[in-house]
Amino acid sequence: MATKEMEVVKGLDLQKYMGRWYEIASVPSRFQPKDGVNTRVTYTLRDDGTVHVFNETFSGGKKGGIEGTAYKADPSSDEAKLKVKFYVPPFLPIIPVVGDYWVLYIDDDYQYALIGQPSRNYLWILCRQTQMDEGIDIQSAS
Repeated sequence: MATKEMEVVKGLDLQKYMGRWYEIASVPSRFQPKDGVNTRVTYTLRDDGTVHVFNETFSGGKKGGIEGTAYKADPSSDEAKLKVKFYVPPFLPIIPVVGDYWVLYIDDDYQYALIGQPSRNYLWILCRQTQMDEGIDIQSAS
């Protein structure tokens, strides 16, 4: 049975998307500590159009982080399909790990976002605040 490709946001305003986001919920990934709490990510737009990514989380009472770079998968497309590159392990930047980062939903005020990728193995709900209002309806692509 073929799975329909997920729909992504078109015309994402990268300037508005920049800044700090808090992870509200996620499908656990092997790249994040299982006991991670207060996870957040900060995006900074660079002069060359790429995005500096800084992920932070607290695990075992200690703060850890990893830096990476995000860029449009297809610069000629208006779809919010990005690639994110991290170096693993972060203290030995030799082996790049590249993954898909698709913005599946973002509200008009850029306060809530749903992030996934085509394999459907990873999913994140991000918010500008540390908590989301209960009445917020994050819509996913079908």
